[in-house]
Amino acid sequence: MRRRSFLAASGAALLAARVPAFAQSAERHGLSSFGDLRYPAGFPRFDYVEPLAPKGGTFSAQLSTTTGNQAFETFNTLNIYVLKGDGAAGMDLTFDSLMVRALDEPDALYGLVARGVTISEDGLSYRFSLRPQARFHDGSRLTARDVAFSIATLKEKGHPRIAAVLRDVAGVSPEGDDAVVVRFAPGRSRDLPLIVAELPIFSEAYYRGRDFEASTLEPPLASGPYRVARFEVGRFIAFERVADYWGADLPVTIGQNNFGEIRYEYFRDRDVAFEAFKAGTFTWREEFTARVWATGYDFPAAQEGRVRRETVPDATPSGTQGWFLNARRPVFRDPRIREAIGLAFDFEWSNQNLMYGAYRRTASFFENSDLKAEGMPAQAELALLEPFRGKVPDEVFGEPWSPPRSDGSGQDRALLRRADTLLRQAGCTRDGGVMKLPDGQPLAFEFLDSSPVFQPLLQSYIKNLSLLGIRASSRLVDAAQYQARLKDFDFDVVSSRFGGSVTPGAALREVYGSRAAKLPGSQNLAGIENPAVDAMLDRIADAASRAELTTACRALDRVLRAGRYWVPMWYGATHRLALWDLYGRPRELPRYGLGVPTLWWHDAEKARRIGRT
Repeated sequence: MRRRSFLAASGAALLAARVPAFAQSAERHGLSSFGDLRYPAGFPRFDYVEPLAPKGGTFSAQLSTTTGNQAFETFNTLNIYVLKGDGAAGMDLTFDSLMVRALDEPDALYGLVARGVTISEDGLSYRFSLRPQARFHDGSRLTARDVAFSIATLKEKGHPRIAAVLRDVAGVSPEGDDAVVVRFAPGRSRDLPLIVAELPIFSEAYYRGRDFEASTLEPPLASGPYRVARFEVGRFIAFERVADYWGADLPVTIGQNNFGEIRYEYFRDRDVAFEAFKAGTFTWREEFTARVWATGYDFPAAQEGRVRRETVPDATPSGTQGWFLNARRPVFRDPRIREAIGLAFDFEWSNQNLMYGAYRRTASFFENSDLKAEGMPAQAELALLEPFRGKVPDEVFGEPWSPPRSDGSGQDRALLRRADTLLRQAGCTRDGGVMKLPDGQPLAFEFLDSSPVFQPLLQSYIKNLSLLGIRASSRLVDAAQYQARLKDFDFDVVSSRFGGSVTPGAALREVYGSRAAKLPGSQNLAGIENPAVDAMLDRIADAASRAELTTACRALDRVLRAGRYWVPMWYGATHRLALWDLYGRPRELPRYGLGVPTLWWHDAEKARRIGRT
């Protein structure tokens, strides 16, 4: 952008000002969805940190969760907040936000760049007062203009998943350098202010003359505890701790950001990655493959104790992992066909023979949490669902659907017969061993992936589908092509996992909402367009209490499960960690996160003991 007034740069509509009524409101030091905060004003630090954790050393790992445009296998841009490109791991470490999350509370935020926040009487305006010491890495002051620029830019030009969530941000106005007012549209979601408070803050001055939407390998000017040190595209990226980080002594940062260097390695093949871990190329790993966990840790470093394993309980919802059927495709429009396809997957056989019995079958979109629907709907759930009686399957008002257990044989004849019956009820016919759709076209589709990890499971699954006359195949493509096809919904079936939240909110609209079904780059992979789903999503976004939220999530779960939009996979209620024994961590990890790498540290004594100084 060329130098011009901030009003023109960020859009007149978004910055249009009005004076909110803050008169009787007191400034708050934290925010949460329902107003409950564990830590009082003036708290010294989070309870779960080690305040005297040593500084220095290196943390090295692979990317294990993605955000924005990130891909697991490669990267080609340092801009992770737009649609273009495959974003690099760890870039979020370089940016500060107004507030940060406490990992021992469901959703509470406390001030980082923001010293505090005042909420207007109507709840539609939030004034964030900023810490005057906040600085970008070049020493320039981080001001309210930068905050306003960041929110406006992400709403206008950010990744579709981000921009869609911010659509009810009605305006943002700096008040000098020290305060910014964010205004929300009437009817905004309950958690939108929390989402805004966690957004990255960009430098307005830096982006003058730069295209925010561009794919770029220029490290952006930021203000966080780390900065980009070096990288090789598609191979690794390393970050160095900022020695004079402005926020190092704040209550929300004490005992954190301990490593001198954080490095992420990239591999296009999981087996190659595991060999690299065994050789010590990277030293911290969360193991997601049951076969490797059960049989792979017999190499010398593990036998000698230089590499150790541990399981850590996971108290968060397990999220949704499965094969998502793209209902935009004609072949998947009938839910009976979708259910029949799911019945051909024999989880019990796969779990015992391919995954060492390590998992439980997923049934719910909120598995491993009290948000999961179970039994008959309670009266509060029925009150939400009744307007849709006759418009959703009758089972929504009874026991929630769950995938049936197989006999574990690998070819459960009873389930295959049930699948065949469903296909015929949907108007499909069998001709010469080929199942045909009502229009006479063969019932055929493709599983798309960029990793071979699920190929052993797909072999038996595809074989069962062939017994029904369904022509299924599997295609592996490179990471760049895979991401491009996901963004354009150019696939039949893909596997994915969406992380769960203890306090889900408006972001669920981008996974299950009708609007997102047509939004390129959204997470609505199944193409769900369902008025009942949209209504439950609105109830979740607007819930005024945790009880209301729980009721709305359970009602949504019933409707989604009745839609047969996916073939659910599996989950485990633990984190399986493998690490070279050179790390320290707090004695008790916080309930809602591992805190990796933020809370951990390099233990020099352990490193010397295993010869990795």
